[in-house]
Amino acid sequence: MTFLNVLSFGDQGVYDIVNNLGSMVARFIFLPIEESFYIFFAKVLERGRDVKSQKQEDVGVAADVLQCLLKLVLVIGLIIAVFGYAYSELALDIYGGSLLSSGAGPSLLRYYSCYVLLLAVNGVTECFVFAAMSQEEVDKYNLVMLALSASFLFLSYMLTWWAGGVGFILANCLNMALRITHSVLYIRRYFLSSQWKPLRGLLPSLPVLMEFVLKGDLLSQIAFCCDGGWLLRFVHVGVGAACLFFVLGTVVLTETQLVVFVRTQLLPQYRKKRL
Repeated sequence: MTFLNVLSFGDQGVYDIVNNLGSMVARFIFLPIEESFYIFFAKVLERGRDVKSQKQEDVGVAADVLQCLLKLVLVIGLIIAVFGYAYSELALDIYGGSLLSSGAGPSLLRYYSCYVLLLAVNGVTECFVFAAMSQEEVDKYNLVMLALSASFLFLSYMLTWWAGGVGFILANCLNMALRITHSVLYIRRYFLSSQWKPLRGLLPSLPVLMEFVLKGDLLSQIAFCCDGGWLLRFVHVGVGAACLFFVLGTVVLTETQLVVFVRTQLLPQYRKKRL
């Protein structure tokens, strides 16, 4: 952005702060999941071989894990996107005062929250794809990535020139969406001749989706944040905590397979790393 001179140094500073805050979630939550389960998929699947020529039990386990992983990161990403929209201004106000919360910072963080959702889904889809691809397919994918990089440079320049820092985040979102599309198409082809449909993990249950729609907490953000003093801010946080509690409760009650997966496979992975 400095080289292309499409953002002022002040705007770049605000973007860097937002980027550092937003990327913490990806580093501390999603990256460990991707690393652990890339190793899992690489061990369970035989690289470069189709589904029919592999042990069906192993393929079934990989498909079930992939479905649960997709649903897990989708739910976490939706929580970040939905609640991030309502609490971006408050978070930046606490972090940096009115200097950050009164300018473009809240809008940047809101868009970045949506970008984190795409990052989460892309991380899981690509960790499976890289574990299943043959070397020839990996080489072809590198060419695809080269084309995507070129398109990203063009999009980032045009969108940043048009919408500033928000445009740069939108360019990242579009680039990530294209990568997700490529991975989803590969996964669909990979399991096409089998009985497993792991991409169903990208479809949360209807009650969970309704909770996200109803508990978006936008009214609380409008009513209580952020010029009415600390009392109203605490009320805003309390409303958000209650909404989050209802969302998580709905997930626990309706996504039983996901809950079992987290308890039996995901948490043991973290315990092993700590030991």
